[in-house]
Amino acid sequence: MFATKSFARFAGPLLVAAGLVGGGFAFAATPPVMLANPLQGTDSTSGYSHGNQYPAIALPFPMNVWAPYTQPARDSFYYQYRQGKIRGLRQTHQPSPWIGDYAAFALMPVSGKLAVNEDDRASAFRHEDETAQPSYYRVHLDTWKATAEVTPTERCARFRFTFEQAGDNYVVLDAFPGGSSVEIIPAEKMIIGTCRFNHGGVPDNFANYFVIVFDRPFTASGVWSPDSVQAGVTKLDGKHVGAFVKFDTAGNAVVGCKVASSFISTEQAVRNLQQEIGDADFDTIRQRAEGRWNEALGRVRIEGGTEEQQRTFYSALYHTILFPHRFYELDAQRQPVYFSPYDGKVHAGVLYTDTGFWDTFRAAHPLYNLLFPEVSAEILQGLLNAYDQSGWLPSWASPGHRACMIGNHAFSLLADGWFKGIRSFDANKAVTAMVHDANTQAPGSCPSIGRDGADFYNRLGYVPYPNVHEATAKTLEYAYDDFCAAKLARAIGRNADADTFARKAMNYTNLFDARIGFVRGRQADGAWCEPFYPDEWGGPFTEGCSWHWTWSVFQDVPGLIKLMGGDQAFAAKLDTVFAAPNTVRVGSYGGMIHEMTEMVAADMGQYAHGNEPIHHMIYLYDYAGQPWKAQARLRQVMTWLYQSTPDGLCGDEDTGQMSAWFVFSALGFYPVCPGDPTYVIGSPLFDRATLMLADGKTFTVTARENGPQHPYIRGAELNGQPFNRTFLSHQEITAGGGLVFDMASAPDRKWGVAPESRPSSALHALP
Repeated sequence: MFATKSFARFAGPLLVAAGLVGGGFAFAATPPVMLANPLQGTDSTSGYSHGNQYPAIALPFPMNVWAPYTQPARDSFYYQYRQGKIRGLRQTHQPSPWIGDYAAFALMPVSGKLAVNEDDRASAFRHEDETAQPSYYRVHLDTWKATAEVTPTERCARFRFTFEQAGDNYVVLDAFPGGSSVEIIPAEKMIIGTCRFNHGGVPDNFANYFVIVFDRPFTASGVWSPDSVQAGVTKLDGKHVGAFVKFDTAGNAVVGCKVASSFISTEQAVRNLQQEIGDADFDTIRQRAEGRWNEALGRVRIEGGTEEQQRTFYSALYHTILFPHRFYELDAQRQPVYFSPYDGKVHAGVLYTDTGFWDTFRAAHPLYNLLFPEVSAEILQGLLNAYDQSGWLPSWASPGHRACMIGNHAFSLLADGWFKGIRSFDANKAVTAMVHDANTQAPGSCPSIGRDGADFYNRLGYVPYPNVHEATAKTLEYAYDDFCAAKLARAIGRNADADTFARKAMNYTNLFDARIGFVRGRQADGAWCEPFYPDEWGGPFTEGCSWHWTWSVFQDVPGLIKLMGGDQAFAAKLDTVFAAPNTVRVGSYGGMIHEMTEMVAADMGQYAHGNEPIHHMIYLYDYAGQPWKAQARLRQVMTWLYQSTPDGLCGDEDTGQMSAWFVFSALGFYPVCPGDPTYVIGSPLFDRATLMLADGKTFTVTARENGPQHPYIRGAELNGQPFNRTFLSHQEITAGGGLVFDMASAPDRKWGVAPESRPSSALHALP
């Protein structure tokens, strides 16, 4: 079912990218920007996800992203690989089709006749005439006999349209529904405008201010709305408006333009254009973008494996560092400023958005802390800026608070950053925010911030069901977040708060039923919710069932092992996840949702890798002294469920988490409990992976005698000394050096199995 498809070929020369990566390394073969495939995960629909991705043409952690779209503007699944028409190249900020886009507008070339509405201007295209790289997109528009190209900066882009036939050739601007305006300034070869397109999370004065400057004069222009085209008119304001400009291409078939936008003002959009593009031409901007991607992707240099595995790895790293999006701009003094979606004012400082921490706390943000600490420093500052302006830490932002998912996982980001050396934020304010959010009922307008069921949780030690929707999942995640808060509070001397949070971090025990070996829903009077089926989704659980959620005790895995009856019983329970039938009871969902369908299709029992709650589960074998089982299963998941192709992901990508799991797992270690600076050992996929770290240091993971039939570790060395444990500290990595594994085709039941060789309880390690 996850069969490999051929994907669009990468156009352009395969440049030798020497000197693009720090640490003295140079790529002798294909540079990573040419290996990453933006079309990975685009063969999706609302009913079945292979990633729910669109081809994102952008820089790492951008403010703006550009993408083609095949579906009507009202459809958030707007690029579907199997569709045959393109409606335009849009500026997008969409983190997930389930959240929706905002601040979108689009450009589209048409030839021979004017066509403005998206159905009329849509053009047939073929994937063999489509080139997608992180830094560049090109497509031949068969209907209009024209080629469209785009290359990005962080807040701007360069476009190039090449028309193949003389006559009436146009570029159409669509400012999208939801409130928009346009103004054409022929003397300056310019269009300015606003779009207010959004699906929530914005104040009343929200707008995206855009500026488009063409490289040559236009011979005619006009404005349009869905029911009217007004040639010669230069201004229009309404629910849905656009503009068009006409060119004489006799003797010169190429029309170029540069585009910028701002969430602050038109003047700031012009400033962004001057700062990031200026007079630079298309090829210069493309070269700069390729350099930025090669530097970012090149922070991990991999050797060995197949070409497809290398493409999958760099596609995963590309997807991971597309989010979160910068939401700040640079003023005239090149100092950061931003429009706050929380209070509608402009502030000095930094802000990031378009990410859901329920997904990304698990591996994406730990990866940023390891490879991009300078970005994490800004992200964490931005969390407290959001708290200052709204009174809450974010949970799911796009661009402001959105009512989606559960937990207080900003706690995890702050604690994980702090204990991995990122001290860019006010830790005392962070703990104050944690105390507030952990003890305050979530507002009805946005139940994802604060705590839904806070009073129950504090009084009973758990959130009861059916009093509170998804109560068991919320209890488990609150308990983990309380661990993160306890650790940060202890580190800065707020011991009373630390004691309270540490006590509540044990609340997971209140929902474990030892008679059946699962966590389950519990009523307010203490009685268990009946009937109980471990494969029933929803109800007290979020996007899963008890098979998935029973393992969500990141902070105290040894405690969970004890509850289950010890190492052997725990490992046997893990085995049963894969051995159980892949059955689904739809429960409170009332019907199959795409996550259920994807788990059944993967055919790995009750293991549902297409969604986040179970992502850490395989690594738990290490805690029970059976790491060889983790090694085999991890290789299986990496091989079966990830490819670089349009159908190469097994569920929602979710702003980088699905891909971050692969990046870490391919390196051979994973952050089971963010907030604790420890990684758990898996099975390295490549013969050699070199991490380019801060201060010019490197850390190399080498796998000797590695290969597809050699997933097992039979021995290891760290910096030349014997290494016989299944965990590694963040400090051991960032100090630089190397870890060498000796791989084998058969399990080694002696390596890493002793009690002292296993990861410990992060909660019980709290001082």
